[in-house]
Amino acid sequence: MAAPIILLHNVVKKFGEQTVLKGIDLTVQPGTIVGLIGPSGAGKSTIIKVTLGMEVATSGTAEVFNQTMPNRQLLGQIGYMAQTDALYEDLSARENLKFYAVMKGLPQQATEAAIEHVVNVVDLAQDVNKRVSGYSGGMKRRLSLAIALLGDPQLLVLDEPTVGIDPALRRQIWRELKRVKKEGRSILITTHVMDEAELVDDVALLLGGKVIAFDTSTNLEAQYHEDSIEQVFLKAEGAE
Repeated sequence: MAAPIILLHNVVKKFGEQTVLKGIDLTVQPGTIVGLIGPSGAGKSTIIKVTLGMEVATSGTAEVFNQTMPNRQLLGQIGYMAQTDALYEDLSARENLKFYAVMKGLPQQATEAAIEHVVNVVDLAQDVNKRVSGYSGGMKRRLSLAIALLGDPQLLVLDEPTVGIDPALRRQIWRELKRVKKEGRSILITTHVMDEAELVDDVALLLGGKVIAFDTSTNLEAQYHEDSIEQVFLKAEGAE
């Protein structure tokens, strides 16, 4: 079996006296989508930051592509979308995308086609030359996702990517994520939207800094005798 793209083993993360992650074990295999599901404050964003090396685990290990994190060299292979948009507001969307293409080391001759593809996925083709300061919140989220998708990274790490995005566009984005998976690339995604949990390969239910269940949505629904991940989560939460 191929080595996992992400491997977190017994990860503990403390901020002062507060323990935010309490012994997290998590794997993301090549060509899979793993969903981190849980309420605000459960530790989803901290898991992502430790995975990317933006925070260092207090104890335990975080590996990406078989390398211990933090490791700056690996960041060019990872597409990351944070909860807060890191955009240059006084530039157009196209200028933002060109800047990030250079940062990711995309060959200049491939950049235009790459930009065209990602702006179509997130439905920004009509607005790509507009200044970002004039964008709505939802448009900024879509641009952040386009930046994460640039350059066909081997790993996508997406923190609440569909917040503030209408249902039709959300379906379009999930079609793109399925295409990414089909190409053998991997995705770690956090979401509050429980019906999105049905679209991932493996679901990690997170509560109070612990993974309380990790399996396919079908297996979890069978195990908890429920017909949706939302019901599974409520039952698992009640059992804790």
